[in-house]
Amino acid sequence: MGKTYEGGAPLAEVVRSGFVEGVHRGSVVVLDAAGAPVAAAGDVTSPVFPRSASKPMQTIGMLRAGLPLTDPADLALVSASHAGEDFHLAGVHALLARAGLDASALHCPPDLPVGAAAREAVLRAGGGPTRVQMNCSGKHSGMLLTCEAAGWPLDGYWRPEHPLQQGLRAAVEEFTGEPAAAVGVDGCGAPVLAVSLTGLAGAYLRLVDAEPGSVPRAVADAMRAHPEIVGGTRADDTRLMRGVPGLLAKVGAEGVIAVGLPGVGAVAVKIDDGADRARMPVLVSALRRLGVDAPVLTEYAEVPLFGGGVPVGAVRPLW
Repeated sequence: MGKTYEGGAPLAEVVRSGFVEGVHRGSVVVLDAAGAPVAAAGDVTSPVFPRSASKPMQTIGMLRAGLPLTDPADLALVSASHAGEDFHLAGVHALLARAGLDASALHCPPDLPVGAAAREAVLRAGGGPTRVQMNCSGKHSGMLLTCEAAGWPLDGYWRPEHPLQQGLRAAVEEFTGEPAAAVGVDGCGAPVLAVSLTGLAGAYLRLVDAEPGSVPRAVADAMRAHPEIVGGTRADDTRLMRGVPGLLAKVGAEGVIAVGLPGVGAVAVKIDDGADRARMPVLVSALRRLGVDAPVLTEYAEVPLFGGGVPVGAVRPLW
């Protein structure tokens, strides 16, 4: 694996009134059911930060360290980048209460909900940023519960040298099949590990192909059983998992998404400029190369552009 991400290829174009006004570059890799690459563009072997697309592997690491959760809804919340809807917030409070903790124990920063409707509701009610509303609060609650169960100190649970984070790193490296090329600080304050898109896609294939009853399969099944908890009512990964039976999907910041479908294959995408609007059309193009189709993919195949309140163009895949 190369040491520096070289940047991607043109993956999507921005067309307004028939005129190409921009291009989104990025990288994408498509693996078949055996894990062999069948298509790729850009740099898929050098490390990138998967951001929240790493969360399923981190949840596996927590369970292996003693996270005392068995309810699939709870596991989905620990793996989530939630929209901050009421049911998400109630779930986080319930997780914290299991350890006798409150929101002050969370290291993730105060934030408004990432979901537009939830954010607007908070602001209309005169509210502001809180730690529980931060989209990674489920993961951080799981980290605290794991530390309590393992007898590890809660102080500094987010630091890379903490035994919790060492275990989560081992899980990410195991499932991607790669040593972490770099350790950064994610938006929530926890470590984020750099791996290649090929490694990330391979991890999602291993998750959906895991033996029934195993820890990895429990996480994959929980996320697919509760897609609305993983993202939110209108979240892209939620809608994908609802619309494509068996699909495991998780978005990450900076234009990342990874998916796996048992018996079919896996895809990982990164848009270099971090634009979410280009991520889904590229993913749809990649899934169609694996023979996957569904009405939800047709909806995401192009992202409309508006002018004067009416559609005048689209973001559409070049690859």
